[in-house]
Amino acid sequence: MTVSSFRPRPEPDEVARVTSTAAELLEVLWGRATTAPVSASQLRVLLVLEHREGVSLRTLAEALASTPPSASRLCDRLQAAGFVERVASPADRREVRLHVSGRGHAFLAGLRTRREGALQAVLDHMDAPQRTALLEGLEAFCVAAAAQMHDDAQGSGTRTA
Repeated sequence: MTVSSFRPRPEPDEVARVTSTAAELLEVLWGRATTAPVSASQLRVLLVLEHREGVSLRTLAEALASTPPSASRLCDRLQAAGFVERVASPADRREVRLHVSGRGHAFLAGLRTRREGALQAVLDHMDAPQRTALLEGLEAFCVAAAAQMHDDAQGSGTRTA
């Protein structure tokens, strides 16, 4: 399936189908850049914490659409590996704030470098106008996705378990 086979103004369902295929291919490419020693679930925790430093366990669980005990177990493993730090909240010592450690940040930087290398190999097969169009589309997608995530966090969207 190619995008050029669509009408000049593709419907959202057509774009969603192609985007889903691209995401699946991206997963395969990124799978070549191993995430060891963390699991896919643990990687999600690190990525959430990186963007929301100092969140509580409850907030992390909500962001993962998980339960606090499950999120806690993931954090236990990440803390044991030296990727996550737990710090008592200065406002309420019963509450724990979660942070990515220096080792965790270094791991994420290395993973991104490996993943970008895999992407670069694909992008090298595209001509400049195709790369420009991809970049413009992805930038628009990121803006829309961030807005939706913000709206969902404010309670105006729907969330599934």
